[in-house]
Amino acid sequence: MKRNYYIIVLLFLIFFVISFLTNILGPLIPDIINSFHLNLTLVALLPFSFFIAYGVMSIPAGVLVEKYKEKLTMVAAFSIAFIGSMLFSLFPTYNVAIISLFLIGLGMAMLQVAINPLLRVAGGEEHFAFNSVMAQLIFGGASFISPYVYTYLTSNLKSINPDSDSIIKIFSKVVPSEFPWISLYWLFALVVLLMIIIIGLSRFPKVERKEDELMGAWKTHKRLFGNKVVILYFIGIFAYVGTEQGTANWISQFLYTYHNYDPQIVGANIVSWFWGMMTAGCLLGLVLLKIFDSRKILIWFVTAAILFLSVALFGSGEIALYAFPLVGFAASVMWSIIFSLALNSLESHHGSFSGILCTAIIGGAIVPLIIGWLGDMFGLRTGMLFLYIPLGYILSIGIWARPLITNETILSKRKTESK
Repeated sequence: MKRNYYIIVLLFLIFFVISFLTNILGPLIPDIINSFHLNLTLVALLPFSFFIAYGVMSIPAGVLVEKYKEKLTMVAAFSIAFIGSMLFSLFPTYNVAIISLFLIGLGMAMLQVAINPLLRVAGGEEHFAFNSVMAQLIFGGASFISPYVYTYLTSNLKSINPDSDSIIKIFSKVVPSEFPWISLYWLFALVVLLMIIIIGLSRFPKVERKEDELMGAWKTHKRLFGNKVVILYFIGIFAYVGTEQGTANWISQFLYTYHNYDPQIVGANIVSWFWGMMTAGCLLGLVLLKIFDSRKILIWFVTAAILFLSVALFGSGEIALYAFPLVGFAASVMWSIIFSLALNSLESHHGSFSGILCTAIIGGAIVPLIIGWLGDMFGLRTGMLFLYIPLGYILSIGIWARPLITNETILSKRKTESK
């Protein structure tokens, strides 16, 4: 099939928007705490409400895509996200924030399920691996940029003057002066509305799903949940997303609490670099996966993550500014390696298994909540020590994993060719 460059670019844009909306919560947490006078547990319910939507929607979204196809599902997903964004923009209260983030999470879960098979068809199967990596790099790039957008909006909305640019003047008319960070949700609503229009006007190629991309019947999912391997990798994805979000969501508040760094400038900047270093780590991971077994790489990177996290939590403020982004660098390869080891450990039902693994993204809901709860009782530093538990589990995957197919390296390829 001829490559559809328009759809490829559109899908990359969707990856960018998903990341932009998903990973902005970390920089916002100190503002949310101060605006609504929350303890750490209550503020942790916000990422909980967002990521729990993945647990609710990932498998049903696969059924919706198969029945109503990609275009209608994506329009519905962005429409739900638009309602969520507008709801919080118009009624900026804590209770509305919980509902709003759940709705946005539902939309993002639907998009995640819909776009990958479409990327395979639009870009060509032979280019799917390359396009998938490009999508992840764009995903990371959006997470790097979004904290800077937050800093720009909040800093400028604090001091409106005749010289303020037109964007700031427009936002100042709809954003409460005491909540300048709400401007981000107005921006989200505008971006999502634009995506609805673009997708509505676009023509999509027909996706013939492979056997291993089909979601399968509910009885298939039930049978898979009875498989020990499925449960072990479900916990693995749960642990990874929990570690990623449990770190990123609390960085800014940690730096403010223990080192008195400005969350709107320094905190947002470090969260940005957390995601930026994760993107850089992906590039290194691509090279290392051509040389070494993925299980060894996983062990090395998790060990590094534990070391960097320890330095960030117990080092000086200046050291923490560098150590937290390095945790992101070390976390960069974990998702792709765990996911590939999981799929390569089963002979069939990969579509249903993928849906189950995506459901495990609820780890991003549970782990930050546990950290917040522990933080209220013993202090945020002690709460963040909980991250050693999911990191320890991920480390164990590199030891016990026995995939049916291992990643091809330069050495293994030479051995195959010499036979």
